[in-house]
Amino acid sequence: MEQIARDGLVYYRFGGLGNVTHGIFTRQGGESRAPFDSLNLGGNVGDDPKSVRRNHERMYAALGVEDARACTVWQVHSADVVIANAPVSGRRWLAHADGMMTDRVGTPLSMRFADCTPLLYHDPRKGVIALAHAGWRGTVQGMASAVVRAMVTAYGCNPADIRAGIGPSISVKRYQVGEEVVAAVQAYFGTTDGLIRRDPVDGTAYFDLWAANRLDLERAGVEQIEVSGLCTAEHVDEFYSHRQEKGKTGRFGAVIAL
Repeated sequence: MEQIARDGLVYYRFGGLGNVTHGIFTRQGGESRAPFDSLNLGGNVGDDPKSVRRNHERMYAALGVEDARACTVWQVHSADVVIANAPVSGRRWLAHADGMMTDRVGTPLSMRFADCTPLLYHDPRKGVIALAHAGWRGTVQGMASAVVRAMVTAYGCNPADIRAGIGPSISVKRYQVGEEVVAAVQAYFGTTDGLIRRDPVDGTAYFDLWAANRLDLERAGVEQIEVSGLCTAEHVDEFYSHRQEKGKTGRFGAVIAL
């Protein structure tokens, strides 16, 4: 990934997504105070709403996209995907869902994260983009592949043409999980090989969100996949981490636009 500093903000972009406008923003360059310092985009974490709103304005301005046209969803750890043609009048979110897609130029898609996995998609042939949020629940429900299927159904995309980016999230090294998660991984993927690691001493399980989402994309026919390799729990100077910061933290933003 390429790191870009602009207007006091720092964000990352995938080289593999081509020239589509996008950025996964760090927590730097905003105006929220601790423990939400400083570019917090989460409106339901206890931060000052005015600071959150101004942080959103800074994020969109850094990418040169129109704030008023931005679309988002109320994230619920699902595998539901919606079409984003324009914002809904009277509220900031389109629906309860964890994936969005559009073929509308100048309609930014935006979501918030703090250990869960940002998934960005671009089909340059059809002119379609998508954005999704995948924690462990979304991952074992097939969020990654659900977006691909939705792009195929709604816009006639060919999975082989879709470029995907797996953004910063908690890494397998830091993501200890319970046996209910292991069972859910086995149930969805049919295997835990390469997805669950066991501690050699006590046998506790660690879930690899990057490998799982990559496998789900590959099974859906996506061939061009870039993985950021950035762990949010290991880089709390750059990203918010719900686990590392014990739940009292903000949310970093991801935006993609045609």
